Amino acid sequence: MRRRDVLAALIAVACLGQPFAAGAETYPDRPLSMIVPFPAGGATDVLARILSERMKGILGQPIVVENVGGAAGTIALGKVVRSAADGYTLSIGTSTTHMLTGGMYDLPFDLLTELDPVIMIGSEPLLIVAKKDLPANNLKELIAWLKSNPGKASVGIAGVGATGHLAGIAFQKETGTSFEFVPYRGNAPGRQALAAGQIDFMIEPSSNFPALVKAGTIKAIAVTSPERVDSYPDTPTAMESGLPTFQASLWYGLWVRHGTPPTAIEKLNAAMRTTLADPEIVGKLATLGIQITPPAKQAPDVLRAFQKAEAERWWPIIKAANIKQQ
Repeated sequence: MRRRDVLAALIAVACLGQPFAAGAETYPDRPLSMIVPFPAGGATDVLARILSERMKGILGQPIVVENVGGAAGTIALGKVVRSAADGYTLSIGTSTTHMLTGGMYDLPFDLLTELDPVIMIGSEPLLIVAKKDLPANNLKELIAWLKSNPGKASVGIAGVGATGHLAGIAFQKETGTSFEFVPYRGNAPGRQALAAGQIDFMIEPSSNFPALVKAGTIKAIAVTSPERVDSYPDTPTAMESGLPTFQASLWYGLWVRHGTPPTAIEKLNAAMRTTLADPEIVGKLATLGIQITPPAKQAPDVLRAFQKAEAERWWPIIKAANIKQQ
């Protein structure tokens, strides 16, 4: 009887473990969702759709892109944090949504512990762009115009405390200018307002503006990278234009709910690595001005360490500037 009881217990334990093993082997066996923390049409949304289209062929399952805007992306992050830790809800975002907001908002979750990193996707410089009728065609003229019109200019930002907001504050300090910040629910609506002439300029990720600049709907003033970018070959850098220390960039990453099985994270990371190595994807991201993270830095732990280091750098600056939720 004892032997039979022991055998039955062993069989029961084996059966209990079998579904988990099978789940790990077959993941993913149903569609996934990728939560974009901004409205459709912005840089992060475009990136998500490019990557998800390629990843579905690797993972063998559709990836549904879902746009959840508001509060500089924290509403979307809250949705991911409340999701099941099973690897089926992906959180794509930026240094704004997954790092800067932690220093500004009193969040009901911890950005650095309640989301597990999958991979750092890449980064891109910001672009200073102006409405086509603004009486300035280069950075020196823009600064001169701002100084002659203190406090009158309007600058669109993708949320209070977002990358463009902090870059704007830094720009004010370095140039001795002042202007009004106008927050939007993302870069897409801000870009529309700029094209319509409702605001004067923006300092936002360069991938937002190629089509509008090419069409002449808005004009590019300067890029915030040390060197010119392929997507704007005729646009000088801020360094070339007389602001050698004004540099800013935005980085992108992919996360899942904390507690997601390591095997799922490994498969997602492998799928992303394959996607980012695809020449077609490389070309598309280069056109957007996004520089892909080197393969040696595409491990989850690299993103975890970088995200933490960036928070330690920027959160004190945000608090010192008294940037808070509005």
